[in-house]
Amino acid sequence: MSSAALTPPRPRRPRTRVLLAVAPGLLLTLLALLGPLIAPHPVDLPVTAPYAPPGADAPLGGDQLGRDVLSRMLHGGGPLIGGALAVAVTVTALATVLGCFAVLTPTLGRLVERSADIAILLPPVLGMMLLALAWPGGGRLAVMAAATGLGVPYAVRVVASAAAPVAACGFIEAATASGERLWHLALREILPNLRATVLALFGLRFVAAVYVISMAGFLQLGPQPPAADWALMIRENAPGALLNPWAVVAPSIAIGFLAVGVGLAADALAPTARRATAGTR
Repeated sequence: MSSAALTPPRPRRPRTRVLLAVAPGLLLTLLALLGPLIAPHPVDLPVTAPYAPPGADAPLGGDQLGRDVLSRMLHGGGPLIGGALAVAVTVTALATVLGCFAVLTPTLGRLVERSADIAILLPPVLGMMLLALAWPGGGRLAVMAAATGLGVPYAVRVVASAAAPVAACGFIEAATASGERLWHLALREILPNLRATVLALFGLRFVAAVYVISMAGFLQLGPQPPAADWALMIRENAPGALLNPWAVVAPSIAIGFLAVGVGLAADALAPTARRATAGTR
């Protein structure tokens, strides 16, 4: 018996509402990815005095070396978005597969639960610092690996909690009695009923990855000067925030809008009916 027969038709959300929720994150992402092509100045070229106020040559003023803040903003978003996206996709994929298999295999479920309990006890900042400092060469890749390792335990628990009621349904018992293999039960029967959970989890993991990668940049555990990075710009320009506030305010606003925009987009795209019925079947 197919699980689709147990799923009521889901109400369609107004298309305009979905587009309005998706548009901010999408526009900011496109601007960050296309930023190097439209930046008015080279990323490392001083064009004004250090911490100069906004002017004709620098619409957002200058940074601590007189470089154009707007140009560095346009160059610094792509790496952050790319890293956060890679972390979110990896964590969500691993957690989804492990969570679906864990509810069907008691031994694996106990192992995942105990491992997650131990990993969650490690403070995120401490874990990120340990891995980033121990990684040969450090840099952005080390931060991404730390963000992935720290995100999987929590994400597995979320998926397993959502998958447990589905695994107890009658169509899973019928498929098991008919001799279906474990991978079929996990990926063809349980996983399609977790689309709302997976989308919401992806949004949460993306926001968390932006937070972890930005925090690492602020602590100079990831990209190093003179790289153009939003979080690194905040740290570098903090001493001159009173002279040119835009050097700090602009990257801070960009990071906040990116996290909120992607979270709203993931929530708008999540199927409402699945979210409402996941705990009742």
